[in-house]
Amino acid sequence: MPEQASDFFPKEQLLTFDEITRAVRLFAEVGIRKIRLTGGEPLLRPDLHLLVAAISEIDRIEEIALTSNGILLPRFAHDLKNAGLNRLNISLDTLNEETFQRVTRRAGVHRVIAGIDHAINIGFDEIRLNALAIRGLTEAEVIPLVEFARRRNLTIRFIEFMPLDGDKSWRDQNVLTGAEVLKIVEERFGTLHPTSRPDASQPSIDYSFDDGSGHVGFINPVSQPFCNTCNRLRLTADGGLRNCLFSDENWDLGHMLRSQASDREIMQTMRASVLAKQAGHLISHLGFQQPAKAMYQIGG
Repeated sequence: MPEQASDFFPKEQLLTFDEITRAVRLFAEVGIRKIRLTGGEPLLRPDLHLLVAAISEIDRIEEIALTSNGILLPRFAHDLKNAGLNRLNISLDTLNEETFQRVTRRAGVHRVIAGIDHAINIGFDEIRLNALAIRGLTEAEVIPLVEFARRRNLTIRFIEFMPLDGDKSWRDQNVLTGAEVLKIVEERFGTLHPTSRPDASQPSIDYSFDDGSGHVGFINPVSQPFCNTCNRLRLTADGGLRNCLFSDENWDLGHMLRSQASDREIMQTMRASVLAKQAGHLISHLGFQQPAKAMYQIGG
């Protein structure tokens, strides 16, 4: 579920922690077992550890994860882990500062690396690195990133560039496919070995190395859509419920949470959203329309 800084949404539009906690409790009632806090950058939300602590008390929630750019982790990681955060996904598209600024439009790759190492030292159950794959920009970053992850015995996952960028510059020819990245990795490290999939709905196809150091995965929503196993719902920071990253269809849970709607009515809306999921996102089909909202407004 994405969290946004008030720079993107007026504060009064943001769901409160109590409203988010109620929504999670109802999600658990209808079968949700894993929660991820995303963004934007969720660590910009003050006292996020209090939300994590509240969610961790909800019966049937088995895992709480967070996706972050890593910069603020040295300040907040300890409190988050103590509050019950199990897993971290940290975005790291490059180790090169110039490329980092081109991709993220900010400086400070060294701060991301410091955040990763701080999280490792604290001892989270699992830390994964996420790297965006963009043709003509990140090919040269693949091997340094894999070596970085292997030195730390972490999993790194390369994610195909999706039509969810804020400036609407996505084009099919910009997609560096997972198969192409896999070829780059195997040319350097030899044949990789597919690992088992403990969760059939996970979007990543993961591989191990011969020496057992680290793992590499590929999330290929453009070249190899996994819509038939997708079981995710997204609650935006302003209370919109979405059943697909690439759909503009939205169920207004925010209004329901703030009105006199009963738990039963809210759960019926959640079920309606699930039942309305389409068979696929149709990215590669003629006439596909990029969603009006960017990834940071929806939550990955």
